[in-house]
Amino acid sequence: MILIQEEKMIQKILYEMIQYNSKDTRRINHALKVFSLAKCIIENGTTDKVLVEIVCLSAILHDIGIHVCEEKYNSSAGKYQEIEGPHVANEILLKHYENNDIIKRVLYLIAHHHTYNKIDGLDYQVLIEADLIVNFEEKESSKKTILATCNKLFKTATGINILKSMLM
Repeated sequence: MILIQEEKMIQKILYEMIQYNSKDTRRINHALKVFSLAKCIIENGTTDKVLVEIVCLSAILHDIGIHVCEEKYNSSAGKYQEIEGPHVANEILLKHYENNDIIKRVLYLIAHHHTYNKIDGLDYQVLIEADLIVNFEEKESSKKTILATCNKLFKTATGINILKSMLM
């Protein structure tokens, strides 16, 4: 689904994320898992290469502001990630991207990835679903919590099936 040129750019952003989070393997692994699931969900839901690219980039960088949040607010709460993440992500994206529309959408998704009542597109939906699946797994959430969230927030068939296969 992703063309070779876009795949190379995604790999560069992936490398940047790993370097930025140097030694923080928990955060690196979280981003890698969200990226992998998001890529799977979106590629099973569309053939739109731009949409796939946006999902991949936003999944890789969705939590990139956590270190700034911990320094600035002594917290990694989602509301702070939504404030600080876009600034850090923008610096990374501008090194590799010239397409302002892609950058704007990725930054928007990062700025809203903990806001579940404003989902305005398939890219947003997929990022939310992938992040929730990984968060449920990492936090060992109860089946009751997972089921309630699935019923309320999950919309894609692939996201629902992955959630059920992994955690229910």
